[in-house]
Amino acid sequence: MKKVLLLGSGKIGAIITELLTSCGDYHVTVADMSEESLSRLGSHENLSTLQLDVTDQQALMSAMEGKFAALSACPFHITKYVAMAAAKAGVHYFDLTEDVACTNLVKELAVDSKSALMPQCGLAPGFITIAAYDLCKGFDELHNVHMRVGALPKYPSNGLKYNLTWSTDGLINEYCNPCEAIVDGELMMVPALEELEEFSLDGITYEAFNTSGGLGTLCNTLDGKVQNLNYRTVRYPGHRDIMKMLLQDLKFKDNRDQLKEIFENALPLTYQDVVLVFINVSGIKNGQLVQESYANKVYNKKINGQLWSAIQITTASGICGVLDLMAEGKLPTQGFVRQEDVLFDDFINNRFGQYYKRTQDV
Repeated sequence: MKKVLLLGSGKIGAIITELLTSCGDYHVTVADMSEESLSRLGSHENLSTLQLDVTDQQALMSAMEGKFAALSACPFHITKYVAMAAAKAGVHYFDLTEDVACTNLVKELAVDSKSALMPQCGLAPGFITIAAYDLCKGFDELHNVHMRVGALPKYPSNGLKYNLTWSTDGLINEYCNPCEAIVDGELMMVPALEELEEFSLDGITYEAFNTSGGLGTLCNTLDGKVQNLNYRTVRYPGHRDIMKMLLQDLKFKDNRDQLKEIFENALPLTYQDVVLVFINVSGIKNGQLVQESYANKVYNKKINGQLWSAIQITTASGICGVLDLMAEGKLPTQGFVRQEDVLFDDFINNRFGQYYKRTQDV
């Protein structure tokens, strides 16, 4: 049985704990500052809890001693402390961050690391990168790679047509920061909330727009190999305009803590949600111009008798899946590990990755 340290016992930490402790192959020590949050995890023979301040490097290093891996389910601005400690302690490291600066730090730490450091292991970045790169590998020449992901309430009931489903800090962060893209063969930064588009899937109309971090490391991997590459977040129509007014016109971009407080007081959490993944890749294959697409919808469901939201399931199965693949020897065990290093078939047939399997045509 492999021992792992999980930092963070919130919405995503709770389901990671459930998946890993119930499979029988991991003993999980969950660390968090909040005793109340830790107490909500319940009890399990493969579970230990630890009250810990992640910014205390000495305490964090001590908690990592003897562990196979450290997993961060912390907010993006705290994750860096986990990465630094894991690199120093020589334990494998996985996180869920969409923050570009945090990923760049992990890259630097990985240069001399004796263990594997693998950021961006959730949904987007994460599974979306694995699926998109798998499509790309089938082309002789890549023209366009378009990646679209949305975590949406099934029953929107407010002007934003949105409910909180994951980290509020992460949501605001991806709406504010510049976004990587490849445009006409040139890697560049483009503004968030721009390049609004509409499309329909299963008879439902959606909008999509630029947000930060969703591409992971794919821009660097495909630089010089694709004409256009972009990632956009999917929402119901009208959401982007309201967010643009709040962040830019009313200047909440400069007061993110206040906007977070407003959102968490006004937008209820929902477990009735759907995660949409939509990828289009076009280019030359066998001398012909071809387009191939991947479309999937993942819904909330009960696991081990408890209802979990779709965003919890997809995010947690991403990081648990790559942890499992590392334990099975199917990933590099040293240095910086990209999502592109994961084979799609390995992931989708993994006991955790299988939650992404399509049960019906979309």
